[in-house]
Formats: sequence, C-alpha cells, structure tokens
Amino acid sequence: MDENLTDLLGGNAVWLAIAVLVIVTLYKGIKIVPQSEKHVVERFGRLRTVLGPGINFIIPFLDVVAHRISVLERQLPNAEQDAITMDNVLLKVETSVFYRITEPEKTVYRIRDVDGAIATTVAGIVRSEIGKIELDAVQSNRADLIQKIRDQVVAMVDDWGIEVTRAEILDVNLDAATRAAMLQQLNAERARRAQVTEAEGRKRAVELAADADLYAAEQQAKARRVEADAEAYATGVVAAAIKENGLEAAQYQVALKQVEALQAVATGDGKQTILLPASALEAFGNAFSLLKGRG
Repeated sequence: MDENLTDLLGGNAVWLAIAVLVIVTLYKGIKIVPQSEKHVVERFGRLRTVLGPGINFIIPFLDVVAHRISVLERQLPNAEQDAITMDNVLLKVETSVFYRITEPEKTVYRIRDVDGAIATTVAGIVRSEIGKIELDAVQSNRADLIQKIRDQVVAMVDDWGIEVTRAEILDVNLDAATRAAMLQQLNAERARRAQVTEAEGRKRAVELAADADLYAAEQQAKARRVEADAEAYATGVVAAAIKENGLEAAQYQVALKQVEALQAVATGDGKQTILLPASALEAFGNAFSLLKGRG
C-alpha cells in the first residue's frame, strides 16, 4: 500500500514538474507588449531584437527582456539658462523641449541620462544661436530662432534614437539695468515720433493754407477776367452803336451816365445838400433832348 502511494505521488510529481516547466516556458517565451512600449531583448547580454506592440515570441531561458521603453512623448522640465547676445546683453532664456524615443536600441546603449543630455544640448545650442544675433533680433525674430534651435537639436540627438517634437523659448528676461535702459530708449523713441507727427501736422496745415490762398487768388483772377470780358463786351456794344448811329449815340451814353451818377448821389442815406454844377443841368437837357429825338 505504501509503495503504491509512493509510486502515485512520484508519478504526479513528475507530471506536476513538467506542467510547471511548460507554464514557465510559455511565460518566458510569449511576451505581450503594450501599444505605448517597446521591449529590448538581450541574449547572453547582447542585443537580440526589439519587440513591438502585440504578441511576440522569444526563446525561453536564452532571450531576456532587458529594457522596457515607453515611446510616449515626454516633456523635459522647463530650464533657464544665461545667454549673451552679440551686442553684449545678458539674457535669461527659459526653454521647454518635448521628445519621444523612436529607436530604443540606440537610446539604451548609447546614452545613460537622456533627459540630462537633451537639456545640456539645448542649453548649448540656445547660447550659441543667441550669441550670433542682437537683442532686437531676439525679440522680433523669435520664431526663426526657435526653428534654428529645433533643427540643431534634432540633428544632435539623432544618434540617440530620439525625435524632438517641439523646442520652445517660453520667455526671455533681461536684467534690471538693461530693462531700465530699454525703457528709456522706448520713451525717447515715442517722444521723437510725437515730434515728427506734430511737425508733419504743421507742415500739412501750411500746405493746406497755401492751397486755400492759391484757390482764392485763382477765383479772384477768374472773377476779374469775367468782369473784363463783360466790360469788353459792353464797350464793343457801345462802339457798334456809335458806328451805327453816329455821334448822337455817344452823346446819349455820356448823358445817361451823368444822370445815373446824379441819381446815385441823391439816393444817399440821411439829409444832405447836393450842389449841382451848371454842366449837370445841361446834361439833363441833353439827355431829355436825345431821348425825345430817339423817341
């Protein structure tokens, strides 16, 4: 009885050991990789392969998953570094970098501290690029500066299996002395623009006044020309009448003018004494006689 029990237990132990071995082998040989990761497999300490998302099979006990690398995009902590522009202005530049690992086999075996290496690279490139331009260019051409920094960072980290997705300059700060000098310069520029605007306004006012005077002179000249044309026309009519009717027409016009002049004097405001020369009476007589003759 005891021998049968021993044989039964021994046989079950063998089968149990085989089952455990099969389970362990399957566990070691089948690897399920999440979508957000890649697994680096080594065989005897040497790179064997990189497992992508899904179900993967490896040789149990020979191949080992040595590194599990996330391929999600990462953001480095915002960093601030000093930089000096070409016109010797000290700046404090705050940067931010986003990256993701695309080739884990390069990242694992070529660089130890990825974040530190990228931060150091970005700091050096920022100082180098800002040192090539003046302060005004840093403020006005920030987009171009960011693009240059990003391009150089991408080229530098390519050997590490890393893709830099974004590299931004968040802020550019000046020291107090430089800021005060820039504020003074800005106020001076505003004052200069105000003076220029005022001078241009005065100039424009003078030009408009001159244009108005010129227009008035032109209108007066036109009025005089019209009067002169009217006088010429009247003179022509009188000359034609004299030519047609002889001396009597001329005498009639002269007498008529004398009468009109006396009438204008008589119609003045207030009480007035009018002295008529003897020739005036003759003018009335001549005018009446001419009028009778014309009638």
